Amino acid sequence: MASTTFSGPVTSTNGFIGALTGNVTGNVTGDTAGTGRITHATTAAINATATATAAQVATGYITSTSAAATAITLPTGTLLGAALGAVKGTIFDLYIDNTAGANTVTIAVATNGILSTAAADTAGSFGDLTVASGVTGVARFTLMFSSATAYVFTRTA
Repeated sequence: MASTTFSGPVTSTNGFIGALTGNVTGNVTGDTAGTGRITHATTAAINATATATAAQVATGYITSTSAAATAITLPTGTLLGAALGAVKGTIFDLYIDNTAGANTVTIAVATNGILSTAAADTAGSFGDLTVASGVTGVARFTLMFSSATAYVFTRTA
């Protein structure tokens, strides 16, 4: 097996061997340990209608256990881009977990957050910004940065 140094995005179709070291930034979304799992070491709880902070979104995993309907507005593109160190082409996955909640969570974008064409054209799937409560209450959203201060938002699961 060869050892190589890269200076850009790297994709592996066979996984990575060994621990990731050095300057690893952003949301690592590959199978880095051969397990097929992605683990979020920290999560953020938002249990009432609010604007999420950039730090809360940067965890990649937000939980809600509210009995009341909850609306979560994402931070502006400028704040979120700064928190993530985003540049044009940065892709970030955000999970919303409402399995312990008793009502719907609705996600909204703020300034410099734009719903993707898929989200606008297919509101019932890619544009579904609500997360049900209970056992089916988990959703994944993808933010794709078109610049350091603006993102496009789509539901991807």
